[in-house]
Amino acid sequence: MAKRSHQTVKKTGRSKTAAQRSAKKPSQPDWVRLPNEQLLDLRICDLNLSLEGTVVESCLQQLHREMKARGLRLKPHCWLSDDWFSPDGIPGIAVPFYMAHPRLKRLERNQMLEVEGGTRTWCMRILRHEAGHAVDTAFRLHRRKKYREWFGKSSIPYPETYKPKPQSKSFVIHLEPWYAQSHPSEDFAETFAVWLKPRSNWRRDYAGWKALRKIDYVDQLMTDLKSQPPKIKSRAKVDPVNRMRQTLREHYAERLACYDVNWFESLDRDLTKLFPKIAKSGRNKPAADFLRKNRMELSQLVTHWTGEYQYNIDQVLREMISRCSELKLYANGSQARVLQNTVAMLTVHTMQNLNGGQNRVAL
Repeated sequence: MAKRSHQTVKKTGRSKTAAQRSAKKPSQPDWVRLPNEQLLDLRICDLNLSLEGTVVESCLQQLHREMKARGLRLKPHCWLSDDWFSPDGIPGIAVPFYMAHPRLKRLERNQMLEVEGGTRTWCMRILRHEAGHAVDTAFRLHRRKKYREWFGKSSIPYPETYKPKPQSKSFVIHLEPWYAQSHPSEDFAETFAVWLKPRSNWRRDYAGWKALRKIDYVDQLMTDLKSQPPKIKSRAKVDPVNRMRQTLREHYAERLACYDVNWFESLDRDLTKLFPKIAKSGRNKPAADFLRKNRMELSQLVTHWTGEYQYNIDQVLREMISRCSELKLYANGSQARVLQNTVAMLTVHTMQNLNGGQNRVAL
């Protein structure tokens, strides 16, 4: 809300506080108060969702400003669907429906353990990535010879999973986990996102990397596109929420089937061995708090002994913290012993998650 001037307040004769008290709060849909089990039985199309007034709407406006500042005439349109994606042949961006309401974000966290794009910073990272796909589509960039030389052919099939190479300096690092390595189209979208981010010092950050030459190419390519109208202008929407007749329960059952359930089960099993469900004394902290407090030390120790990037290790740590909180586990005994055992467990699960073909192409 914009600030009122002192003169405006005097003229109306009402204080800002009084005006706020009298303002009616937007009415909430009935399903907001439902417990998860009942909410899951509702069809997505019956939720009557909209992007209006959401954080995503604000982020999309910021994205448009960033693209305009770069001289690009494309303003990708946005709609609610079942996931983050930019469809083939349509220079727009689909946003997962849970981004439309805090209650649905809570359900998403309950079902999937995290809310992808749930913070403004994370949302902007994803939007810049998807904007890369939209620009690629709008200007048919993937048909250019130089594009194929730097990123490869976008026509090659997407793999269901991929094994990242953390030591590679041929790809930028933007979305997790090492998403630029999954497919040529994703490599371009990730490179575009790094280039687009305001105040990004990519020349310094990627000095000595082969990936810097890719960003230089994108920089020159976008300079050539300045003020040019898009070749593809479709405003179509793929799988919009008003046509999604699945229940939330069916939606999450399908999504969970795409993940490696065995890894999550083994993670829970090892966590309950390390952190019991009963505190031995009042001084014992919840395991989630213990992990948060020692997160930096744990990450640095595993990085030292494995050579893996902290970014990748933090992914597993985040899952461990989430599961410890959900399972209500406690950190009992000597802190040094618990820390030592946690390092061992974190190392095992980091290597399992990284090298086991777990990383799925989803965006």
